[in-house]
Amino acid sequence: MKIIKHKDNTLVNGDALAYLRTLEDASIGALVTDNPYSSGGLHRSDRVQKTSTKYQGTGFKHLYPEFVGDNRDQLSQLAWMNLWLTDCYRVLEVGAFVLVFTDWRQLPLTCTAVQTAGFIQRGIVPWDKTQATRPQKGQFRPQCEYVVWGTKGGLSEAAKTRPPLPGCFTHSSQKGGKFHIAGKPVALMHDLIEIVPPGKSILDPFMGSGSTGLACEGRNPFVGVELTECNFAVACERFGISQEDIAC
Repeated sequence: MKIIKHKDNTLVNGDALAYLRTLEDASIGALVTDNPYSSGGLHRSDRVQKTSTKYQGTGFKHLYPEFVGDNRDQLSQLAWMNLWLTDCYRVLEVGAFVLVFTDWRQLPLTCTAVQTAGFIQRGIVPWDKTQATRPQKGQFRPQCEYVVWGTKGGLSEAAKTRPPLPGCFTHSSQKGGKFHIAGKPVALMHDLIEIVPPGKSILDPFMGSGSTGLACEGRNPFVGVELTECNFAVACERFGISQEDIAC
């Protein structure tokens, strides 16, 4: 496990479960994450393909590194999500916000996993990816992904006094450039973390290329974990961390 401290960021190259178990109880202010969905197909044979095959068009298959952990069946995905979400429940403060990305196939499962870990689910926020998404002839365009959100326990008194936020966000998945097969736009993450009070630390156990952390800069301390070395290196580069520092 490699841990790099940079400004207000803690970046970890290692297994999320192993790192979560090193954190103290109630030491983190919020969870915002885009874990592997184990989706991308109607059948088991579709889901076990490489992520580049499942999530990229023909002309884009070699642009981004593969990522792991995306070919579990439904039962295994639910069990795995419950493992790390339960650890997240322990390390989060009471009243902490929880935001977990998913797609339409895994939306029911993700709602179940969030609740079985102990969180109170409070809603679903759609992300409209615009018509930049891949079309499928004769079908509705798969234009939305979703954020299942909730809290650890009740809303804090401070949260109850804040103005409401939008319930749907529109951002092209291509605008600003992509650095990961399933990368989320930094602008979208800026919008989503508005629900977290400034100064509260934000945990992303599956940070990929680091978009959540970039949205946190200057606002919230960030703790990000990424298992795949090549994606971890991309995230570090985006944070302005030198290759020499990564190698140390």
